[in-house]
Amino acid sequence: MVSYIFRRVLLTIPLMAIVALFVFSLLYIAPGDPAAVIAGDQASPADVERIRESLGLDRPFLVQFGTWSWRILHFDLGTSIFTNLPVTSLIAQRIEPTLSLMSLTLVLTILVAIPLGVLAAWKAGTWVDRMIMAFAVSAFSLPVFVVGYVLAYVFALEFEWLPVQGYSPLANGFWPWLQNLILPSVALGCVYIALIARITRASMLEVLQQDYIRTARAKGLGQRNILFVHALKNAAVPIVTVIGIGVALLIGGAVVTESVFAIPGLGRLTVDAILRRDYPVIQGIVLMFSFLYALVNLVVDVTYTLIDPRIRY
Repeated sequence: MVSYIFRRVLLTIPLMAIVALFVFSLLYIAPGDPAAVIAGDQASPADVERIRESLGLDRPFLVQFGTWSWRILHFDLGTSIFTNLPVTSLIAQRIEPTLSLMSLTLVLTILVAIPLGVLAAWKAGTWVDRMIMAFAVSAFSLPVFVVGYVLAYVFALEFEWLPVQGYSPLANGFWPWLQNLILPSVALGCVYIALIARITRASMLEVLQQDYIRTARAKGLGQRNILFVHALKNAAVPIVTVIGIGVALLIGGAVVTESVFAIPGLGRLTVDAILRRDYPVIQGIVLMFSFLYALVNLVVDVTYTLIDPRIRY
């Protein structure tokens, strides 16, 4: 198992190198001259040239990429063009709300989606199954911002049960922290819940048809043991896979959710950086999210070996 984990870590290194190359190329993929876009319409050619030199755009591409990569290895993501602050400092100021939102959404999703999928598979063909699948289809079809605005209107404006926007750090207390994240987490998690519930149902239906499940029933094992001990464990690989893939939904959805609920996280920082054409900040955030996604996939691959030892070979 140790050798398998070591090989997976080694495979992650070239992946991150390719991601870093793509992230650095954002300056060139973006339409127009980045220096001219940053300088604005009223800038003189001298101003544009000065910005180009400050960004190092006057040097060859490989030289720029090598210099940028060397700074990345030293945890230097550059300096914001707009605020003139280090990008690492800006990310550090905003990372807690985003990680809190994503973590709470992930926990909420797993606690809700997997039992729903198991229940739908157990009651396959009944009204319970149809109701759960109808919810899954509806939740998967609705955009995050629509769900967010509806939840904010009903539970924050009409009933005044929860705050409509903002974020309270965990250091200020658990309940204020949780109050500000309930609505954003539900809005962000609806699509994720629908996806995992459907995959769980499909995987469980396949496993429940196996001979060892019929043997377990013949031995008189309780339905709970059959579903959550024998069946769910053997159906877990596709479920874990979609949980890992769904992290991309959380990353993309966090940008929209934080804008709807005015949460000062990395999503809001990303939107502000895009509007200001603050390329170092955009590059730093994209690189950080890419690293997070690669790390999650590494954890998923390692989890496979705990569920099914045959995979490590």
